[in-house]
Amino acid sequence: QVQLEESGGGLVQAGGSLRLSCAASGFTFSSYAMSWYRQAPGKQRELVATITSGFSRNYADSVKGRFTISRDNAKNTVYLQMNSLKPEDTAVYYCNLKRGNSGYWGQGTQVTVSS
Repeated sequence: QVQLEESGGGLVQAGGSLRLSCAASGFTFSSYAMSWYRQAPGKQRELVATITSGFSRNYADSVKGRFTISRDNAKNTVYLQMNSLKPEDTAVYYCNLKRGNSGYWGQGTQVTVSS
């Protein structure tokens, strides 16, 4: 079965950096686009970044130039490098796989940016 496990969250000061990881299993990782979403308290979950199987990348306007999504198909892992973090980046970050009509989520990892 599909499993997604995020790690790397934590507490960081504004301007700092974090790297999130999402270890995937249960499917042919290299064949699918992978995404990172986030959900702040009281807000809807929003798409942060996507990387396709061909390594094309897309970002939300709010993170362009600060966040970088990457993948290592040998390790079945997708990453989110987050630089120049802002308090408004505080959220639970989720890894996501869309496969056919199904969506899969990890448990999430908390990122808190203090001002």
